[in-house]
Amino acid sequence: MTYGWLVLAFPLAGTIIIGLGYRKLGRGPAGAIGTLMIALAFAAAVATLFSLQSHGHDHRQLVSSLWDYAVTAGVDAKLSILVDPLSVYMILVITGVSMLIHLYSVSYMKSDRGNARYFAYLNFFVFSMLVLVLAANFFLLIVGWAFVGAASYLLISFWYRRETATRAGIKAFVINVVGDVGLVLGTFFILRHSGTLDFLGTFAKVDAGAFDAHHGSLVAGCILLLVGAFAKSAQIPLHTWLPDAMEGPTPVSSLIHAATMVTAGVYLIARMHPLFEHAQAAADVGAIIGCLTLFVAGTIALVQTDIKRVIAYSTMSQIGYMIMGVSAGAYTAGLFHLMTHAFFKALLFMAAGSIIGAMAGSQSLDRMSGFRRALPFTFGCFVVGGLALSGVPPFSGFFSKDEILAFVAHRGSWFVALYVVGYVTAFLTAVYTWRMIFRAFFGPPAPEAVELEHGHLAHAAVPTNPADGEEEDTDVGFPGPEHVVAERELPMKVAMGLLAVGATVAGLIQIPTVDNVVANFLEPSFADSRWLGVEPSHGLIFFGLALGTACGLLGVALAYRVWVQKPETAPALQRRFAPVHRFLLNKWYFDELIDLLVVRPWAALGSFARGTFERTVVDGVFVGGTTGVVRAGSAAVRAIQTGFLRYYAALLLLGGAAVVLYFLIASS
Repeated sequence: MTYGWLVLAFPLAGTIIIGLGYRKLGRGPAGAIGTLMIALAFAAAVATLFSLQSHGHDHRQLVSSLWDYAVTAGVDAKLSILVDPLSVYMILVITGVSMLIHLYSVSYMKSDRGNARYFAYLNFFVFSMLVLVLAANFFLLIVGWAFVGAASYLLISFWYRRETATRAGIKAFVINVVGDVGLVLGTFFILRHSGTLDFLGTFAKVDAGAFDAHHGSLVAGCILLLVGAFAKSAQIPLHTWLPDAMEGPTPVSSLIHAATMVTAGVYLIARMHPLFEHAQAAADVGAIIGCLTLFVAGTIALVQTDIKRVIAYSTMSQIGYMIMGVSAGAYTAGLFHLMTHAFFKALLFMAAGSIIGAMAGSQSLDRMSGFRRALPFTFGCFVVGGLALSGVPPFSGFFSKDEILAFVAHRGSWFVALYVVGYVTAFLTAVYTWRMIFRAFFGPPAPEAVELEHGHLAHAAVPTNPADGEEEDTDVGFPGPEHVVAERELPMKVAMGLLAVGATVAGLIQIPTVDNVVANFLEPSFADSRWLGVEPSHGLIFFGLALGTACGLLGVALAYRVWVQKPETAPALQRRFAPVHRFLLNKWYFDELIDLLVVRPWAALGSFARGTFERTVVDGVFVGGTTGVVRAGSAAVRAIQTGFLRYYAALLLLGGAAVVLYFLIASS
């Protein structure tokens, strides 16, 4: 269990060291320390894995408490961690991928004047996510959940001189706070009838029938937990923050989408599976919302022209597969896809960062073209990531995605509709992924690509100058130097290369009908599940693998036809289906709908409360009336405080006379 605490200690130490010593550390040491701490956390995670494996199969749920925070009045809030196969699996993915993202960031952010602040935030982000997945009770889970939201705000709005960045950070923070409220209220519903905040204790109470007479409360509690999961994992309708989060540095986008934050909702549902299996209505809501999200996000990605937003909507869609899977009972399949997705999504964001750097910060696909020869390494990484995302064998996404869909189809009934939508979206995924690749790397070279082919950096490869009167070495929060070309930076190439290997071979650790490494490892965490041991038929599995391959290859072929062979086709289709294109380009009008139904009514209510109720009632009646009475009383008292003895004597005689008169009347 000591190794489990060390997993948390190293990133926290990195945050403190860099945060307190950033003025003396400078840019280079801050990146080195931050990366080293995450590497040590990964080493501790590996040691935790071996330590856990030394225990018997039925004794792999270990709880360690550091101290009791509050144990009173039926509340058992302890600082304790749960080390079991699920949490170990998560910390391995988080620390492993985060280590490579930190390594990538060392070069990517080396000339940014906020470099030390960046690595302090990045270490804190990883620490927060590790707290979340290692928590042994709802209390620590909520702490980690809130920390992740705060860290995302700090990193999304990292370049705080950009108004768009600060707006995006605030938007992400507010929507995640809505999710936090759902998580806290859901915890209250569960605590009320279970009498404990401890995960294992709660699950035991549920199995013992604590909620049999309170089924409605359990369903309500689980739906509120889903609110937290949907906000953190950017699922409909709490998804609108994720595309805007692309305002942060590209490695931050990689970290949010691959190793932290958006995977939290998937983990939460998997961890709370005993509750959701007793509240089937809530689980069904999760499966349906996941399916809707994967389809909606897939359609929006078809028309986006910002390369990072295309990948962001892809994340929404892929997380939708995971949410649908774990809600339907395909726990190991959903978590397997979480791991493979972490490899190829981090790779795609890093490769996007390379081409954005070559474009001197521009993220528009409309300006990118012909980078295939200028950035061959980046192109190769994009191809690997694109094939994995498209589900083309033998790349990792092929095995994990189809395993989810096979299990969903095996559930039968209305789940078959989710199965169909899943494969329709798989086809769309291949189309928008390769649309992005073909537009960026094929066609006539853009001016920036021509410069790189001749051995020159992009024309804007100069750090932003500080404002007048500001020191060159101060952290003033200017937009960072999105001009580093990964082709020429060894740490970035190493990170991307290792992720490319993972995106290629990670799926081979669990091949359907051949081996079940992930399922066997995670089995002790799901031993109490009624879906344990339930597997789709071999015919359904092989049909799904063939269908997934066909969808992926057809999507690649269609994208090649439209954007390479006949590039005039895309503008023609856009003109012909202009209303549909506009609808998708405006992201199904979710932002406008939320603004109309939520933001404006609450803003109007706030304006009314401030302008009418507060001024008239609060200031006028309560504050104004009270002060008026006090003012009148003080004026009367001041009037009799003249300082003349004869007035005081007269007042004394009048008072005495009044007392005598009172007793005379009372006695009569």
